[in-house]
Amino acid sequence: MSSPQSQRVTVELLGKEHEFSCPPGQEHALVAAAQNLNDLVEQMKQRSSVRNDQKALLMAALHLSHELLEAKSQQAEQEQQHDSLIDKLSQHLSI
Repeated sequence: MSSPQSQRVTVELLGKEHEFSCPPGQEHALVAAAQNLNDLVEQMKQRSSVRNDQKALLMAALHLSHELLEAKSQQAEQEQQHDSLIDKLSQHLSI
C-alpha cells in the first residue's frame, strides 16, 4: 500500500515492466537500481552457464547481498579506526 506522498514508477526487470511506489525525488534512484540489477543479471548469465532468468536473479541478489555485507564490514572497521584516532587525539589534548 502506498502512502499519499509516494510516486508510482514503472521499471523494467528481466524484460518485464513492474510498477513500484517510491518516495518523491527517488524515482531516478529506483530506475538506476533496476538498471543495475538488470546489468548484474546479464553479467551472471554471461559469466556462468546459467541461462534461466530466475536463477541468474538469485545469483545477482546473492552477489549484491555479499557486496552490502562487505561494505558494512568495511564501514564498521573505518568507524573503529576513527574512534581510536579520536581517543588518541583526546588523550593528547588533555595532557
